[in-house]
Amino acid sequence: MGRLVAIDFGIQRCGLACTDPEQLIASGLDFRATKEVIPYLIDYCKTETVDTFIVGQPLQKDGSDSAVAKEIKKFVTQLQAVFPKHSITRYDERFTSKIAFQTLVESGVSKKKRREKGLVDKISATLILQSYMSYQSNTL
Repeated sequence: MGRLVAIDFGIQRCGLACTDPEQLIASGLDFRATKEVIPYLIDYCKTETVDTFIVGQPLQKDGSDSAVAKEIKKFVTQLQAVFPKHSITRYDERFTSKIAFQTLVESGVSKKKRREKGLVDKISATLILQSYMSYQSNTL
């Protein structure tokens, strides 16, 4: 069994999270400038087996696509071209950035550290992955 890797896509930066090989625990992996994500994943997949990429799907409250949807679709197309044998799943990520920031506040992380937007992105990716895993375990 390989890992699941979640991507919290952003125009400037993406947060990344992964599971352990048994797909039991979601952990923050890293954050990268968006243009660096696919090269990073190529290197990552040289040493780790990945089954599925889960790409966040930011929807509006009414379920319609968000403003960044076109950019995410382009990214997913590029990801699929580079990893044609890997499964790519889109998963609702509404409110993950807000929840991630609130988690940092409640954890007592300093204001200076909370300003590191990449940290919020990495936590958001972890929340997406954990939510996806919970959904999968409840629907199987």
